[in-house]
Amino acid sequence: LTPKLSEEMRVSNMTLVAAFSAIGSAAAFTSRAAPRFAVRAATARAMSSDAGPFPCGDDEMPFYALGVNLAKQVGGQTGFKSLMSDEELDLVLKGFGEEICGTGISDGETILMTYGQELNKILQERSAGLVGRVKEEGEEFVQNFLDCNDDAVKTDSGLVYYSMTEGEGAQPAVTDTVEVHYHGTLIDGTVFDSSVDRGQTLSFPLGGVIKGWQEGVAMMKVGGKATLICPSELAYGEAGSGDKIPPGATLKFEVELFKVN
Repeated sequence: LTPKLSEEMRVSNMTLVAAFSAIGSAAAFTSRAAPRFAVRAATARAMSSDAGPFPCGDDEMPFYALGVNLAKQVGGQTGFKSLMSDEELDLVLKGFGEEICGTGISDGETILMTYGQELNKILQERSAGLVGRVKEEGEEFVQNFLDCNDDAVKTDSGLVYYSMTEGEGAQPAVTDTVEVHYHGTLIDGTVFDSSVDRGQTLSFPLGGVIKGWQEGVAMMKVGGKATLICPSELAYGEAGSGDKIPPGATLKFEVELFKVN
């Protein structure tokens, strides 16, 4: 899909990825590989009862799924919607359709050479503005949480720690492996990852997760439950994570600590 243009004129994959780093990476709080495109048909059909009916028949859905996969790779569920108007998004889809079908009236490489740099500038400026707004909303959420919870503590790093149940067991170090239940949400309450919802605890090396978890879980004791509010600097920063965690997002976790190894 990448045109062979001169390096200084073409719209490189790296530039586009950077512009949409607000939207793409890995989901949840651990470092996970992106899910593979292929999904067992039986599993997909079972999931459809929760997600609603599929838009096409079984023979057509693999091709529809290809379109979904391409959209997720480029911008996730929120990327283009956050950075472009509906009219601009229509133009994106028009350009994509005409180029892939070979029905465009202009040469694709010439279009990219002429307008590629302007596109990069637009995406970078809008991404920067979006990150700033998301961070400001996170700061307001943190302050409101502190105002409403007298026992909540804000550490020097910016982490907010609120003990819901005091534990009496071992207290982990960052070099330990811990077993926890967790429920992660954005500040608007949207759930992006939850072992509680899956009904299965998770064990992992504490030193291998986001900084907010490293600091916050290390403040807990086995048997305890706490709320951790992680500003973006202690979470996924300006890159965000997958199509669920926006760039600059402040994250809220409820964590219950079961075991320390």
